Order: sequence, then structure tokens, then C-alpha cells
Amino acid sequence: MALLAVASENTAIAAVFVPSTTYYLSLHSATPGQTGASEVSGGSYARQAITFGSATAGTELSTNSQTFTNLPVEASGIPYFGIWSTVSGGTYIGGGTTTGLTGSLPAGISVNFATGAVSVSVS
Repeated sequence: MALLAVASENTAIAAVFVPSTTYYLSLHSATPGQTGASEVSGGSYARQAITFGSATAGTELSTNSQTFTNLPVEASGIPYFGIWSTVSGGTYIGGGTTTGLTGSLPAGISVNFATGAVSVSVS
């Protein structure tokens, strides 16, 4: 099917990312693919809680901010994010690309995602 009605897009995205449910945002040094591979580790890295609002025009935006502190050195940057069902282990739900986190990143940096900075959509 080439195109979905907006109402159908909203229903589809809300079925995967249920509004107000807590999920966990992860950072990845390479594409997470369909499994959540290449997740950052070391330093004080830990997944951060993330929630989403109601779908509009086939997109849900994050409703809270996330801060990753004291990250390890990432020579290739952190060009990808992921979303998981739990803070550790759990089910990888999906992910995408970050903005402004390419290139070498030094140890000890913090990365912040403002409310609304993470979006999930039907494509």
C-alpha cells in the first residue's frame, strides 16, 4: 500500500509507541540495524527513560528530556539512537539517526535531548 490515511498512520504508530508508556532511549556508535547492535558502553552510559505523546500526522514526539552524562570516548561519534522496552536488556523496538553527534566525541561529555527532540513516525 503506497499511502495510508493520516488516521491510519496515527493508529499504527500509537500501536507501537503507546502514548505515556515509558520506553528507554539508547545511543549507538554505528547503525543499530533491526537488533539494537552497536550500543554505546562505558563511562556512566545508561539508557534514559523516554515517553511519547499522542500521534499527529503519523508522528509521535518525546514528552520528556533525556541527558546522558560522562560518556566514553566515541571516535566515530554517536550517529544513531535506539528505543527499548527496558532500561537493560529488553526488546529493541526501533531507532534512527541523531543530529550533530558525528565525528570524534571526547570522554566525559554529556548529550542532551530536549523534550520533542526525538520523533517516531510511520514511513
